[in-house]
Amino acid sequence: MHNTVKISDKIFWIGENDRRTELFENMWPLPNGVSYNSYLIVDEKTALIDTLEYGSSDDYLDKIENLIGKDRSLDYLIINHMEPDHSGSIKMVVNKYPNVKLVGNIKTFKIIEAYFGFKDNWYQVEDGSELDLGYHKLKFVMTPWVHWPETMMTYDLTEKALFSGDAFGCFGTLDGGIFDDEIEFEDYYEQEMRRYYSNIVGKYSNMVQKAFKKLEGVDINCICPTHGPIWRADVNKVLGLYNKWSKYETEEGVVIIYGSMYGNTAKMADSIARKLSEKGIKKIRIYDASKTHLSYLINEIWRYKGVILGSCAYNSGMLPTMENLTRTLEHMGVKDHLLGLFGSYSWNGGGAKSLYRFQENVQWDLVSDPLDTKGIPDDEAFEKCEIIASAMVEKLKAKV
Repeated sequence: MHNTVKISDKIFWIGENDRRTELFENMWPLPNGVSYNSYLIVDEKTALIDTLEYGSSDDYLDKIENLIGKDRSLDYLIINHMEPDHSGSIKMVVNKYPNVKLVGNIKTFKIIEAYFGFKDNWYQVEDGSELDLGYHKLKFVMTPWVHWPETMMTYDLTEKALFSGDAFGCFGTLDGGIFDDEIEFEDYYEQEMRRYYSNIVGKYSNMVQKAFKKLEGVDINCICPTHGPIWRADVNKVLGLYNKWSKYETEEGVVIIYGSMYGNTAKMADSIARKLSEKGIKKIRIYDASKTHLSYLINEIWRYKGVILGSCAYNSGMLPTMENLTRTLEHMGVKDHLLGLFGSYSWNGGGAKSLYRFQENVQWDLVSDPLDTKGIPDDEAFEKCEIIASAMVEKLKAKV
């Protein structure tokens, strides 16, 4: 059937591409859309693994029926994650197949009851539980807080395929290529995968590491996430990226993010960047926090070791867009960065002081004293910009 893809002899991708939704979770921009991945195993018993965002597909039930047959029922609906972009079609599936067993853990069912009122046909599993479909044998791995409390993974012991829920997921639609060996990952998907990780999963990086511990020694031939490409050619690539990001391992480079009303703070950002370049740093990114969405700023911070933040004063504090960024970084618990700070003011300070309070809270390695300039930056201010750049480069080189 159209838009169903065979993963193996009995496993099918029956997902959908969403190019209409503008904000994921009503917060994160989706300029390249997003895919919702659902999977169907057709064996002696049939099992649907996760569903779709409600309304994202008008032929979802037709795809299921076409693959299992009109005269056959769906035996199991395995729910790895209850976020509505994956659970939104559960009610529709249950209405068509009222005898289907809903497979999940105790935390799954609490959310199911709250969302849909379902109290029957529960098939509760625990860490290590197994489910026999005939040829396929499934094993369940509890991975709480990757990234909701009920999240789990389903491992097919037969095909050695891991249905990983939101773990190893990615923003961006699947534009023809469904598998990792059908796409140009580095040119497109890697950026969106890191943005997905840093914004959606990153707060729970310690739980991602715990999930890795549970998967140690598991032979994985294929990874089937609920967003983004299916990994069959090089599963070690995506495993390595998630392991790196969840350990806060970064590249040598610097991201400079500033908030400026009248251009004075922006001038210092450019000055610092130029001095960094003169001292041999090639990976430098500069962003105006009032123009670039928060999700892209977080993505770049997750990528680069060096972070330099600047803000003008605003109502005795920092510019609200910078305040939003720093508050979000604190909430997410982002770790292990080198930090430089600068700011400017006209009649009363507050921007640089507020940034320094941020540093005290997150305990990033401050490379030099903060720079706070009154009015238009002069030669002395630009000399201090060079001091920040030099200190950052020295620290970066020491980390290599």
